[in-house]
Amino acid sequence: MLSIGPSTSLTGASQLVTSNVTVDIDLLGIARNNNGSASVVVIIHDRMHEVLNASLFKTEDSGTTVAMMSNVISITLPNTHNRTLPQPVNISMQHLTSVGLQDKRFCVYWKVSSWIQDGCHVSATNSSRTVCSCDHLSTFALIMSVDDNLESDPAVNVLNTILVLIGLLFLTLAVMTFALCRWNPRVSNVARLNLCVCLLLAHTLFLLTQSFLRRIRAHQVLCSVLAGVLHYLFLSSFVWMFIEAVMLFLSVRKLRQVKPSERAWLQWKVSLPIGYGIPLIIVGVSAGVNPEGHGSDKCWLMDDFKWSFLGPVCFLLVVNTILFLTIIITIQSTLKEARSDVSKVKYTRVLLFKLTVQFLILGCPWLLGMGAATSRVLEVLFLFLASQQGTAIFLIHCLLNTEVRCQYRKWWQRFGPSSKQPESGTGTGTGTASISLTQQPSRDT
Repeated sequence: MLSIGPSTSLTGASQLVTSNVTVDIDLLGIARNNNGSASVVVIIHDRMHEVLNASLFKTEDSGTTVAMMSNVISITLPNTHNRTLPQPVNISMQHLTSVGLQDKRFCVYWKVSSWIQDGCHVSATNSSRTVCSCDHLSTFALIMSVDDNLESDPAVNVLNTILVLIGLLFLTLAVMTFALCRWNPRVSNVARLNLCVCLLLAHTLFLLTQSFLRRIRAHQVLCSVLAGVLHYLFLSSFVWMFIEAVMLFLSVRKLRQVKPSERAWLQWKVSLPIGYGIPLIIVGVSAGVNPEGHGSDKCWLMDDFKWSFLGPVCFLLVVNTILFLTIIITIQSTLKEARSDVSKVKYTRVLLFKLTVQFLILGCPWLLGMGAATSRVLEVLFLFLASQQGTAIFLIHCLLNTEVRCQYRKWWQRFGPSSKQPESGTGTGTGTASISLTQQPSRDT
């Protein structure tokens, strides 16, 4: 409550502040119309929104659902004869839950038996607060509407679940292949293995989050934590993709040098802190700058906070593009000047082609995802491409590799249902489940 009299020293608009509501009102202007005195009372009804709920507000669009997004707030002018407001009153309301900017919001007041909008409108909004401007005083609230057609489509949800499960299956096969096989020491498998692990964890967590979204969304802290973990895992996958490109660039620059054990040790020692440390720093700094940025209505990043993911991703995509162009130029000049073994150069060129395809498959879906919220076609295309990243990695790095296919056949002959006994001359121990590429390099990688 705030009261002023004829001898007040107050200048400018008056502001009443609580933990979740701020009211700006021109109490001096009201007092001038009431013999120099005026009082304003702001009452916040803590649980009244459960009684005067959003079902008492009718929208013109039947394809939307509505929900209360603030406490119910009453503003009155006691013992005031002239209640005309010289300036609109501005009410800043904190949201009960975090929401995306694409959701429509309504500033409403209570009249007899329903919520109506007359005389009130939204003047400013973000993911956590909305400012309502009204030309009269009453009992106010904030209501949000969500387009059901864009919010939830059973067919799209089923399609997304099936596609993600397929992608997880092939990601698992890729991780097992990279972990059990011994690869060419000239091109380390460290980055590719960690890339697949990050994608496997990210897509698994994403599928579980979306499957239990309604239950998770009721716990805002849990939703925010899951959004932060997803943010970290997807950023890590892009950093590992960048590390893989850097390793290829270094191998192209030193085609004459082959030091398998030293390079593998250096790559593990240096790449692990970079691959998992840089994304952790980005997510930590982002959360510190905007603690409410994680935990949208889909347990992802708020619309006004997506720069913390898309910014680093776009930067890494640009740097990768520059690296690939540099590698192409270096390979061409090496072939012309015959400064290295031609078979090694061709080997590297094939690997460059596969990494470029991998780069496009991992990067393009997120560029499409920027417009997925506004188009059903882009949304379905984004879901398909993003969910099949593991399938593409398994295809280009495993199935298109001659030695890997030979190893698959050996494993099938030894462990498959049609096998009667181990193949003679196969060997024992870890040599059975490994691929030796230390001899003449093949055209596949």
